[in-house]
Amino acid sequence: MRSLTGRSARSRHGRFLAEGPQAVREAVAGGAALELYATAEAAQRYPEVLAAAATAGGPRTWLVTDEVLAAMTDTVTPQGLVAVCPTTTSTLDDVLAARPRLVAVLDRVRDPGNAGTVLRAADAAGADAVVLTEGSVDPFNPKCVRSTAGSLFHLPVVVGVPLADAVTALRRAGSTVLAADGEGDLDLDDLADAAARGVVDGVDLRRPTAWVFGNEAAGLDAAGRGLADAVVRVPLHGRAESLNLATAAVVCLYASARAHRRPA
Repeated sequence: MRSLTGRSARSRHGRFLAEGPQAVREAVAGGAALELYATAEAAQRYPEVLAAAATAGGPRTWLVTDEVLAAMTDTVTPQGLVAVCPTTTSTLDDVLAARPRLVAVLDRVRDPGNAGTVLRAADAAGADAVVLTEGSVDPFNPKCVRSTAGSLFHLPVVVGVPLADAVTALRRAGSTVLAADGEGDLDLDDLADAAARGVVDGVDLRRPTAWVFGNEAAGLDAAGRGLADAVVRVPLHGRAESLNLATAAVVCLYASARAHRRPA
């Protein structure tokens, strides 16, 4: 169990750990949990999780001591619930076959907390999928799983796709590809305002959209920006120098989500 905190073991066994009440609750509800481990205290605190696991087809469940559960995970203060789940991902073809209207693409994003937060934001904004390009963090990293707060089990996740291939496929499927960059030519506020009446420089947020977000430190390189239909900046109205990756992603994804609610 402890070895599943490492990427090589997850790859070898095709399993990962979901820890904490929210992640475990969603794993059980979504039928993704294969095994469930709970301390006596957690079993009393979250009886609905164990009750859901006890239904037909639910995961095998064991009560364990605090010491045993602590030995399974890499967190300093475990929350008493751990589920073992399969490292199941989707293909880009599967995602495109469902005619997505909003997709988040993470290019070479390596911080698991950032990746998990963007995945959670994408879920909240009603996105249809998240794509992590080659060179990005493993979405089944324990910190990434915790950061998703269960959203990992709510929407398709595609991994290991070259950025150029992802952009080409998404555009062919009808999505406008927008790169988020602080130096972008287009202002997100202008695009959001225009969504009520038309387009700005050929960009209409009401259309199916794929947002591309770059590496935390370096952002998108010139080649990545060049692949997009447009490069969009989030305006800074105060004195902050910039927004971090996760915050910028939330703003961009919600701008699209709001535009998609407007009549075309």
